[in-house]
Amino acid sequence: MAGSTFGSHFSITTWGESHGKAIGVVVDGCPAGLSLCESDIQSYLDRRKPGSSRYATQRQEDDEVQILSGVFEGRTTGTPISLLIFNTSQRSADYTQIASCYRPGHADYPYDEKYGFRDYRGGGRSSGRETIGRVAAGAIAAKILSELGIELCAYTKSIGPVSIDMARFEREAILETPTGMPDRKASLLAEEYLSSCMASQDSCGGVIECCITGVFAGIGEPVFDKLDARLAAAVMSIGAVKAVEIGDGTAVSAAKGSENNDAFFADQEGIHKKTNHSGGILGGLSDGSPIVIRAHVKPTPSIYQEQETVSRSHENCRIQIKGRHDPIIVPRAVVVVECMAALALLDLTLENMSARLDRIVSFYENLK
Repeated sequence: MAGSTFGSHFSITTWGESHGKAIGVVVDGCPAGLSLCESDIQSYLDRRKPGSSRYATQRQEDDEVQILSGVFEGRTTGTPISLLIFNTSQRSADYTQIASCYRPGHADYPYDEKYGFRDYRGGGRSSGRETIGRVAAGAIAAKILSELGIELCAYTKSIGPVSIDMARFEREAILETPTGMPDRKASLLAEEYLSSCMASQDSCGGVIECCITGVFAGIGEPVFDKLDARLAAAVMSIGAVKAVEIGDGTAVSAAKGSENNDAFFADQEGIHKKTNHSGGILGGLSDGSPIVIRAHVKPTPSIYQEQETVSRSHENCRIQIKGRHDPIIVPRAVVVVECMAALALLDLTLENMSARLDRIVSFYENLK
């Protein structure tokens, strides 16, 4: 299967299936000397693991990570880092019903058309469980970025019709509310809405926002590898994401130039913008302002209502999906968006190191 590798300078290759023995990732291009242990990665995996609230699938997985290579005496060696997470709570029998038909909203049909074969146990590689490898690798990327003073903060912005009020923003609430919302009042309203969806055997979607601070101006490549293009590709590669916005996003289509342009001003600390409609990116390059990304996540396609579908033999039929499924994907996907953003940003940050001759000369002059 092609397409399981992301990144050029800091590259990751994920592997494994939802109901296979294990899930994992190989990280290549991590600089030597980074302090790294399992707990650095585990804290990220704990944010996406199942069974964490009544709004998450009750599949019980500890998702404990093991570092198999690339770390010696607590520091990275510069060689590939292999990370392993065993699957321990598979119930493949829950999926025998769908072996001969296609689930609405899932990748079953196009997978079958592409490969002529599919792993129907939980969706195989198309399962959301594949994102474990992304999160494990993203934890390392985020740690490297933090060494550069760059911080990422993702959170649930909305669930169904309920949106947060930024005036009530509490960063601690992101990890304390079952919705991943930084607004406790909005979280309670969202929980009521989720309960109504569950009562009607339905699901819902929402929006995840990620804010990145401390990014230097000039990160990104101006043509095909624009920073916003790479960020969008990274976030859109998450299975449930159907749209990505940067800055004001789709609102720019209704704005005037005088409203959308960000005025510049200078002070003793440098050049700044009075507003940030651009979301921290101009011409595909970071402009030094906070980078703001939003991911629109679709409702969980596995719902308990009976649905119309077709069999592999092209016969019309009906299906009622069984098993353990999230009524909403958004809260557990918050850390996935954060990690994919970290991976894309770090890759382009490393690439930027060769953009100017004076910096290359200065680097090697210091080694003499």
